[in-house]
Amino acid sequence: MTTRTKPQKPHILVSNDDGIEGPGLHALAASMKKLGSVTVVAPVEPHSGKSHAMTLGEPLRIREYLKNNRFFGYTVSGTPVDCIKVALSHILDEKPDLIVSGINYGSNTAMNSLYSGTVAAAREGAIQNIPSLAFSLTTYENADFTYAAKFARQLCKEVLRRGLPPDTILSANIPNVAEKEIQGILFTRQGRSRWEESAIERHDMYGNPYYWLSGTLLLHDQDIEHDEYAVRQNYVAVTPISCDMTDHRFRSELENWDIRNTYKK
Repeated sequence: MTTRTKPQKPHILVSNDDGIEGPGLHALAASMKKLGSVTVVAPVEPHSGKSHAMTLGEPLRIREYLKNNRFFGYTVSGTPVDCIKVALSHILDEKPDLIVSGINYGSNTAMNSLYSGTVAAAREGAIQNIPSLAFSLTTYENADFTYAAKFARQLCKEVLRRGLPPDTILSANIPNVAEKEIQGILFTRQGRSRWEESAIERHDMYGNPYYWLSGTLLLHDQDIEHDEYAVRQNYVAVTPISCDMTDHRFRSELENWDIRNTYKK
């Protein structure tokens, strides 16, 4: 009689850019525990807008984090990318089967994805050859992570089954509405919507000026295939993002430039 061994549960690394206290992180970790074993490694403090920044020239501190007097995960005194690097090199004994980042406060569509620490944590996972995803809830107030956490689990289950291409992550943006109001799930492209920045000037007690960065996201896309437009129509937008930022179409055009012919040693 042949004895069948029970399949080993996948190991999932969870991080974010809103910090270890972020409710989206806790919702995501709880959802991932229904798929496998989970290790949480997140920044001590929020690092929104830090993109792929790393901490150089100063030490990183790793601390255990307790939730309700029970071990929840680890904090790192650095950026989301630092968290992934430290987790892989000093916390985990072996590479996880999956890395998930989020659930972020606010959308990471269009040009936001370039600034996002949430997306960068997933990108770092792809750089390390680990299937990775980023999840964002498209609101900054009255956030309800219930459906976003459920969808994250569904998508991650499929990625664990199918895998992802090398150097490619999935970035999912979920509208902050009840599940019954979700219009569907679309596989979108990164849109061209961008921020129109403004700097609000204020003065300290000595009369010296200082500035708060602010801005408005300008919607440049009116096509449902673009991520920002899709989420505004209450669709979940799942966008594959590549680590290769080469403009291959223009690279071909560059072959026609005369610069190499004019170069002389």
